[in-house]
Amino acid sequence: MAQKTPKGFRLHIGLFGRRNVGKSSLLNALTRQSVSLVSDVAGTTTDPVEKPMELQPLGPVLFIDTAGIDDVGGLGKMRVDKTRQIFDRTNLGVVVASPGEWGEFEEDILRELSARNLPAVVVFNKIDTGTVNENIRAKLLERKIASVETVAPTGRGLDALREALIKAVPPEFLYNTNILADLVPPGEIAVLVVPIDKEAPKGRLILPQVQSIRDLLDNDSCCLVVKERELREALGMLKRPPALVVTDSQVFPKVAADTPPEIPLTGFSVLFARNKGDLLEFVRGTMAIEKLRPGDRVLMAEACSHHPIADDIGRVKIPRWLTQYVGGKLEFTTVQGHDFPDDICDYKLIVHCGSCMWNRQEVLSRLMKARQAGVAMTNYGLTIAYSLGIFERALSPFPDALELYRSLRDATR
Repeated sequence: MAQKTPKGFRLHIGLFGRRNVGKSSLLNALTRQSVSLVSDVAGTTTDPVEKPMELQPLGPVLFIDTAGIDDVGGLGKMRVDKTRQIFDRTNLGVVVASPGEWGEFEEDILRELSARNLPAVVVFNKIDTGTVNENIRAKLLERKIASVETVAPTGRGLDALREALIKAVPPEFLYNTNILADLVPPGEIAVLVVPIDKEAPKGRLILPQVQSIRDLLDNDSCCLVVKERELREALGMLKRPPALVVTDSQVFPKVAADTPPEIPLTGFSVLFARNKGDLLEFVRGTMAIEKLRPGDRVLMAEACSHHPIADDIGRVKIPRWLTQYVGGKLEFTTVQGHDFPDDICDYKLIVHCGSCMWNRQEVLSRLMKARQAGVAMTNYGLTIAYSLGIFERALSPFPDALELYRSLRDATR
């Protein structure tokens, strides 16, 4: 069962360090499997290697083994660039070093983690080949960075490493993060509007819908799932109004028309803007739509790699709605998966998907990059709601976000 836990729900633990310090051996020892290739030749690990496992008492985690941060040459630079992408989705960093080797490479990794407010654990591996400089150990202790000594092939120090990892876990991973259960009290009902379109997997619901249902059930809340054509009739069958209606963003206008105004309404993508990112920051980013002009560049970012259909939401529908709202042609660029441009300064807006497959850290990392570049960033559901004139309705369950939107709207009048 643990292997079936989606990546987005797993604590992401990145292993970073120079070539040939034993990162792969350490991962194999931690997982008790030959996950990564091990060799005395420096640079054996090329692309990042992922391994999901259970780390009790934390539960499901995802270890990510990376190429050496000191790799050289043209190919080496590509490996290092791939490694640096892992910082974006790391929740906890493990810096692996040889006992007698600590310098700018290791400090650079710690600086990168610190800049993202990520906890770190230092592992001096291959401790059977040398000793750790006590001055370095003392300085790490001053910075409240735990360090352990290991010999990966023999298992020496692994229990101490597991304990250090558990102690360093960010507090938010010790508690469940609600998707919508905090909006629907136990015993109350939420109505989920789920269109069955060409992109819905045959015989299954898409991940945001499944995760929302599970969140309600875990909260002892009730759940009614309907298609958009049956919503009006379903609401009429209820003895009392639901606490919330949640819709797929593509049918926002019809669902808004069929849902009485006194019933809170939002979209799955809006819920995930809060769960996976920062709803208030996304609201600020959405307001940049007002400043778009014909010819402006818009970056569409898809977290998962899927085969787009003829009327794809991110490649066809949202571009069409934004173009109609702006009143002129915009220039759209689409990226998929973990690929993201290094230079985003030429874009006027970034529109991200709901990121149901990702952990929150990677979305926050992209928000940070956008903020540093001075580029507004929002997500699919908020963009759709704003473009179609139902933004305020979509924010109705979130008082802070609604208040922020109204203040930003009034300030531009």
